[in-house]
Amino acid sequence: MRGGQRAAVAPVRQFTNCRILRGGALLREDLWVRGGRILDPEKLFFEERRMADEQRDCGGCILAPGFIDVQMNGGFGVDFSKATEDVGSGVALVARRILSHGVTSFCPTLVTSPPEIYHKVLPQIPVKSGGPHGAGVLGVHLEGPFISREKRGAHPEAYLRSFEANAFHDVLATYGALDNVRIVTLAPELHRSHEVIQALTAQGICVSLGHSVADLGAAEVAVQHGATFITHLFNAMLPFHHRDPGIVGLLTSDQLPPGHCIFYGMIADGIHTNPAALRIAHRAHPQGLVLVTDAVPALGLGNGRHTLGQQEVEVDGLIACIAGTKTLCGSIAPMDVCIRHFLQATGCSVESALEAASLHPAQLLGLEKTKGSLDFGADADFVVLDDTLHVQATYISGELVWKAEETGP
Repeated sequence: MRGGQRAAVAPVRQFTNCRILRGGALLREDLWVRGGRILDPEKLFFEERRMADEQRDCGGCILAPGFIDVQMNGGFGVDFSKATEDVGSGVALVARRILSHGVTSFCPTLVTSPPEIYHKVLPQIPVKSGGPHGAGVLGVHLEGPFISREKRGAHPEAYLRSFEANAFHDVLATYGALDNVRIVTLAPELHRSHEVIQALTAQGICVSLGHSVADLGAAEVAVQHGATFITHLFNAMLPFHHRDPGIVGLLTSDQLPPGHCIFYGMIADGIHTNPAALRIAHRAHPQGLVLVTDAVPALGLGNGRHTLGQQEVEVDGLIACIAGTKTLCGSIAPMDVCIRHFLQATGCSVESALEAASLHPAQLLGLEKTKGSLDFGADADFVVLDDTLHVQATYISGELVWKAEETGP
């Protein structure tokens, strides 16, 4: 049976008594789902003469597209930058646990590591659809090792690399096969970086600028060569200066290709970025803001010593630092917490906060036709939220994959 025929005989589910996020607005409409996709009810009524096979009352909740986290280093004791014999089981554990935070797709992220780590780990993290087993894997985000020594942050200096004479061949020698890679973060001031940016984008890989001392001119040239993202804006880059705003200046640059939208990641955990900085970025370029967790393996574990790649991490309260230092090394705040903090800190609309964790990352990765929206034909990946944006349930392909426990009277 063909896919279209299979969808036609699949049961139709109607989610009622809800407000759905569509077209930048919360609409009091029902959500119709069949065969894992969002359905146009008018076509169902007038062309097929069908009604819903099942109705689900959402109790007045918000239905938003499933959240997409494009920068997650691990969580719940799993470190994606560790070369274990069974990397896949660790990825699966994280994929399952983040469903409770509304995340339906993510990019496992590897920090700067020696080549043997990439060669062993990358083949074990294939792109994978989400489902009852956990959130979908959209591809790996490689953050480093082609970054600035001065702005390396928590990345181990011993494994940093620059581009040599055969720039892209150096990339392949370092990472190995790029089949499972979706994003690469690099410093655009490195010699021959433009060759690498062009080669990566030609393979459909998103290039992000970060951990860099680039001035605005170098950043603009990188974007002109194909870069589309900025890794955790404000963190691990030159601070904004009125005569040379550095990478931050891309948010309002007039030197970008026509129609080109630059996206930028923000860690809205209440630690990495001051609320005033969040407000400045959002007001300057709201349509490019992508909320990321930058979560580390200590996510969900509490205080104590943990790992991040080749380094030891110490967690105290909400702060994770390289052990024995005050250098921040990722966040321990899950995506739903970041969304709520972003909403409170910026005073933006609920719609804007939710789109920063769904539509914008989907647009960044060129997936907006299937992910990040509740438009007709899109994948039925969505999250059910109460008015305070706490997750009540998570759906992938129209199937319930996580539900909050019922609370007593």
